Amino acid sequence: MAESGRLHVPVLYQEVMTGLCPGPGQDLIDGTVGLGGHARGLLQRTAPDGRLLGIDRDPEALSLAQGGLAEFGGRAVLCQGEFRHLAALAREAGFGAVSGILLDLGVSSLQLDRPERGFSFQEDGPLDMRMSPQSELSAAEIVNTWPADALADLIFQYGEERHSRRVARAIVAARPLHTTLELARVVAGAVRGRSGGIHPATRTFQALRIAVNGELDSLEAVLPQAVALLEPGGRLAVISFHSLEDRIVKQFMVRESKDCVCPPRVPVCVCGHVATLRPV
Repeated sequence: MAESGRLHVPVLYQEVMTGLCPGPGQDLIDGTVGLGGHARGLLQRTAPDGRLLGIDRDPEALSLAQGGLAEFGGRAVLCQGEFRHLAALAREAGFGAVSGILLDLGVSSLQLDRPERGFSFQEDGPLDMRMSPQSELSAAEIVNTWPADALADLIFQYGEERHSRRVARAIVAARPLHTTLELARVVAGAVRGRSGGIHPATRTFQALRIAVNGELDSLEAVLPQAVALLEPGGRLAVISFHSLEDRIVKQFMVRESKDCVCPPRVPVCVCGHVATLRPV
């Protein structure tokens, strides 16, 4: 799929096709459709009458995906929304039990490549970071109004930044901050020589993005809904990019693959949990 003349190559494309194993006539859900690269492959493999529900909170991404998937007609059903509401969105779109669900987590190339969206510390832009323009909380509000302790806790928890207190104090001292490069310079000055080989602002920007978009809460909310939407034998594929979301996904997968989730010290199962997943 092309965007402004560029070919968009989705991450782990072949792995997604292999993992979900789509076939003719299947209904599928792409909970993070983005520019539609994965969706295109899934629709091609479910021809002639399989459908795909593509969900994204970013209206700009949906508009581009709509154009790129237009050739599939009514087989491609796109809607704006957060995947934390997956069950309701699927119901409203007329999707019942489905054969496969894909969740591609984190920020998209479209968002990173638009300086005006405020996700990147490589180019100057406003401190925004909202995946949906309807969201009320922005990075600017967090950076310029949160107290130092709350800011430090956020950067430590969501960015896993060991120097979070130093970063938070530097941010508070430099207020008000208006742009991404302003913030990146402040963070770099606070952790100079201590970033472990990555850009010194990487962890702070990650923390702010996760908080602005409620990413981890959304992930915890969507996983059980996804399993409930799968038909027997249906498959769930999740692409994660950092340890926080990766841990949530793996712990969920492990738990849902067991018939008992009682603590080890309990001699007899009292939870009554029945496995809903099987690793493939």
